[in-house]
Amino acid sequence: MTEKDTGGAEDGLADCLASVLEEPFGTGTRVERLSRMTAGASRVTWAFDAVAADGERHGLVLRADTPGSLDPGALPREAALMRAAAAQGVPSPHVFASGVGPGSLSSGYVVMSRVEGESLPPRILRDPAFADVRPRLARRCGEILAAVHRVPPDAVAGLPDEDELDRWRGVLSGTGRPQPALEYAARWLDENRPPPSRRTLVHGDFRHGNLIIGPEGVRALLDWELAHVGDPLEDLAWLCVKAWRFGAPLPVGGFGSVEDLIAGYESAGAGPVDREALAWWQVFGTFRWGVICLHQARRHLTGATRSVELAAIGRRVCEPEWDLLEMLP
Repeated sequence: MTEKDTGGAEDGLADCLASVLEEPFGTGTRVERLSRMTAGASRVTWAFDAVAADGERHGLVLRADTPGSLDPGALPREAALMRAAAAQGVPSPHVFASGVGPGSLSSGYVVMSRVEGESLPPRILRDPAFADVRPRLARRCGEILAAVHRVPPDAVAGLPDEDELDRWRGVLSGTGRPQPALEYAARWLDENRPPPSRRTLVHGDFRHGNLIIGPEGVRALLDWELAHVGDPLEDLAWLCVKAWRFGAPLPVGGFGSVEDLIAGYESAGAGPVDREALAWWQVFGTFRWGVICLHQARRHLTGATRSVELAAIGRRVCEPEWDLLEMLP
């Protein structure tokens, strides 16, 4: 992420942060170098330093919901998920504070350690600095997902637990647009469901952009906004969706093979992977991405959230539609 010019920090935000950080860092903690980073339309992200009374400096990140959030508990729930995942060995930022706070933090927030590294897919896939780690990333991602799926599904209250195909068919219906390729995919998915699998915590968005990577490997998994209870194969397949290859040829995030991903997953004690079921979930992931593109465009076009970024995502719906037509009989 890069810094975004906001004409100065929001009034009172630094004071609010200093207040909530007194518990981990002590009385007299002050906030310095507060700068807003680029982020989505529903949430804002700030980088800053917390300086304790003894002068010790901590590089931190604040994620906060925008005012009027319909679910002020969402970010505190994500914080609880990060803590539970870290306990299982998932590389995660350290969470210092979370909740629904005073003033500018009243819509829900989480403050975590700032993890240095790269999250931009083109750099990870093409920069010589990552040449040594790229061949190992698929297996490592499998190991991390095995750790994610070890988190007890009831470790954090309030997680969605529903039929994912029905959920996203409902979102597609809500767009009010005829989309023959997506509708055909939804029908095929319904008619070819794999046998029920075990139910685990599912990250819901395990892909490029949500992984911070250094030359030695994955340093942190971010963004638990879409976490839910479901089939663990959903996470593995989502990483294999063509959209996350960014033009690179390899099927797992553009950097590895499905065999390496599965080998890492199974070697970490997650149990055998049903290849046919994984293929079904990859079709589902492609369908889901198409529906997300439509939904994001609708947010912009209806005026609910005016955003060039959302409009640009909406234009990409033709890509998963084409992918689905190639994948399906």
